[in-house]
Amino acid sequence: MSHFAKVENGIVTQVIVADQDFINNHCNGTWVQTSYNTRGNVHYGQNGKPDGGVALRGNFAGIGYTYDATNDVFYSPRPYASHTLSKENWNWVCPLDAPTGDENEFSYTWDEDAYQSDNSTGWVKYLYFDSNDNTWKLYND
Repeated sequence: MSHFAKVENGIVTQVIVADQDFINNHCNGTWVQTSYNTRGNVHYGQNGKPDGGVALRGNFAGIGYTYDATNDVFYSPRPYASHTLSKENWNWVCPLDAPTGDENEFSYTWDEDAYQSDNSTGWVKYLYFDSNDNTWKLYND
């Protein structure tokens, strides 16, 4: 059994598990095989780690994903207007690198409005780590 995505006008509308014979004999429209083990143009093994296998079509297809027939890949909807599509891994890339150095204290999220107002900003603190009870909590500036 394999996963297949139904593609209508370049957009994935359904993903099913089926044999190729079932697709050929019982499914109308355009169906494209997709691999549950492919993410970011890398094939992952059952242990969740890259295994050197052949990546199939960039990413595992999801409803609402785009199927780019020219490049024979699936990719997710654009999350924000400022993000660009990487043709190396078929994932969306922020225009600014995420902050580093304080990952044990803060978690960040993208704020498109902040970026559109000032394109030197965009990442905002979302969570902070409370060492008193060893939990992550919402960050309120």
